[in-house]
Amino acid sequence: MNLVNKISHDELKQKKGQIKRIFMYRVCGTGMGACACLLREKGYEVEGADTTYYPPMSTYLESTGIPLHNLEDFDMDYLNSFDLIVVGNVVPRMSDDARKIEEIGVPFTSFPSALGALVLDDVNVVGIAGTHGKTTTTYLMTQVFEKLGLNPGYFIGGVVEGRMSAILGDGKYFFIESDEYDSAYFEKISKFRSYSIDQMILTSLEFDHADIFNDIEDIKNEFRAMLDSFKGTFIYDNTYKATNELVKEYSNSIDKDCLIPYGDETLKITKVSEKGTVFSIPWKGETLEFSTNLVGKHNILNITSVILFALNEGIEAERINNSISDLLLVRRRQEVRGTYKGAIVIDDFAHHPRAVELTTAGIKSLYPNKLIKVIIEPNSATARSSIFQKEFSEALSIADHVLFAKPSRHTSVKGTVDLDGNEIISSLKTKGVSGSVHSELTSLRTEIDRICDEKSVLLVLSNGTCLGLWQSDFVDELIKND
Repeated sequence: MNLVNKISHDELKQKKGQIKRIFMYRVCGTGMGACACLLREKGYEVEGADTTYYPPMSTYLESTGIPLHNLEDFDMDYLNSFDLIVVGNVVPRMSDDARKIEEIGVPFTSFPSALGALVLDDVNVVGIAGTHGKTTTTYLMTQVFEKLGLNPGYFIGGVVEGRMSAILGDGKYFFIESDEYDSAYFEKISKFRSYSIDQMILTSLEFDHADIFNDIEDIKNEFRAMLDSFKGTFIYDNTYKATNELVKEYSNSIDKDCLIPYGDETLKITKVSEKGTVFSIPWKGETLEFSTNLVGKHNILNITSVILFALNEGIEAERINNSISDLLLVRRRQEVRGTYKGAIVIDDFAHHPRAVELTTAGIKSLYPNKLIKVIIEPNSATARSSIFQKEFSEALSIADHVLFAKPSRHTSVKGTVDLDGNEIISSLKTKGVSGSVHSELTSLRTEIDRICDEKSVLLVLSNGTCLGLWQSDFVDELIKND
């Protein structure tokens, strides 16, 4: 590799006064598109290119007026007119794209480095990290602080109806989903390490992303690299062993007043209904009660972290309570898509065993008189592997029926084999949970038709299309029956 023109986060901070024109290479990704809009809002001249453009990001980008190019007929010499190229993580290390970018002679960087150095360096950045819940919590935090009458900036790594994925705000608070996945082929560190984070919420910490991490210690090392110089508020769910280990390591370097735990032991849920949840949490010797329209223990834990952050910022509990009464979730997070043959159909992004368990439990608490019938498509590299073979069987055991949608791709995680859906279904049957395995859409649809009725909730758990279900005429029938 020829990385002579690669520019780091720290170098960007030093040279940001010299940068005016920025080109986003593979701009249509969620993170890249949002970064492009923030850079433009900051005053930079921004253009971008990609191989294909697809909604909602394509529509989002077009609405901003950012000039967009198609890479199929793109003249790479045009990049010479820019001061900086921001390269998307979708660009592979040994690709022609990488070679051309390296040879063009223009400084290049990742979008986390560009975002941290050029946009976030002079604002109060609140990073929301975690194996589960970071997208949802970032969105909840944004809504709550807007309802409190503040003007927060935000960066949400998910599709949010009716709003842009990222806005700069006034600088007092900038809430950013802080992903632990790596940044670019030339920058193999977690994205959040470049975000100039001042305060952090850690919702959870478990092993995931086995395609880039060998074990939980690898992931903890990414947090260690940030915590070595971290001095701000650190709010964390102490349910997780790995999180507690990290906190113990840094308990002497972070002010005790800045360490704020929450979790299963302190959260008390007193009432759950279709209208929402009533719960209480301890705060400075008091027990404070709150009421929200959110349901599911994982969502209540997420909003608890938001409440604790607001309380720590000096905002009164009554004002916070008013601000959490009517909150929205990101698309594909417990999203009710309609009904099918009488069954309520819910779409959710859950694909890690604990997220699967918590989401299913949340739906069961919301619909206690219905049978929860789960379709699961383990789509990520880690989920497709045998790493969580036992954990998936345990997580799905609380469902009433399970349809396992076998992924079309083999896992890319080294040293593992593919997750065995037949073994999961066999294990579930010993626990009284019926189910079946499907490798193509036709058989999946046939089984959906058989099991759906007015007594059921069909919960679809996938971060993909679920064998094409969400791209089929099944969606049209949902609209008709909604």
